[in-house]
Amino acid sequence: VQLQASGGGLVQAGGSLRLSCATSGRTFSSYVMGWFRQAPGKEREFVAAVTRSGRSPYYSDAVKGRFTISRDNAENTVYLQMNSLKPEDTAVYYCAARTTTWISGRDDAYDYWGQGTQVTVSS
Repeated sequence: VQLQASGGGLVQAGGSLRLSCATSGRTFSSYVMGWFRQAPGKEREFVAAVTRSGRSPYYSDAVKGRFTISRDNAENTVYLQMNSLKPEDTAVYYCAARTTTWISGRDDAYDYWGQGTQVTVSS
């Protein structure tokens, strides 16, 4: 499985960005999909994840109410809509795929990773 994240960029605080993660293969709907981020000098942290059907999203407290994860199984793509962005959201954002049923916020629970896309929020 190959994952290709895109959509990052530079935005002012309070602005919005939409990240996309396109995957290869015909088994996308069998993966739990997640987004993680890593800021300079910090460990990678969980942002959001969504079940295989897309009906059950899960968010970190840091982004709950501002970010929305969704997926389009017909297009083999997962999205992260980021609103009300803050400077502390600045990081490289990674998408990841998990081959088991249950959703997880642990990065070691994910089997495949994209290359990351930079999000920079200016104050």
